[in-house]
Amino acid sequence: MPAARFLVRGRVQGVCFRASTREQALALGIEGHALNLPDGGVQVLAVGSAAALDALERWLWQGPPAAQVDAVERMALPEQAANGFRIA
Repeated sequence: MPAARFLVRGRVQGVCFRASTREQALALGIEGHALNLPDGGVQVLAVGSAAALDALERWLWQGPPAAQVDAVERMALPEQAANGFRIA
C-alpha cells in the first residue's frame, strides 16, 4: 500500500497529538505509528490508500484542539505493509 512519512512541527507535544492522530488514522483505515521527536515535533508513518493519506495530511494541519501546527512536511515512501497503528 502507499506510504508516507509526515513531520509535524509546532505545539504538538503534550496536547494529545499522537493519540488523536491514532484515532484519525484508524478512522481512515491507515496503519503505522506516531512518535514524539527530540526537537518537539511529531513523526507520523502512515500506510493506506492515497485518498486516506491525503485526508490524514489535511487533518494533521489541524490536529487536536490544543495543538498549534506550524508546518507539516510529507515524504512519500516505498509501498509497504503495516500492522495496526501504534504510538511510540
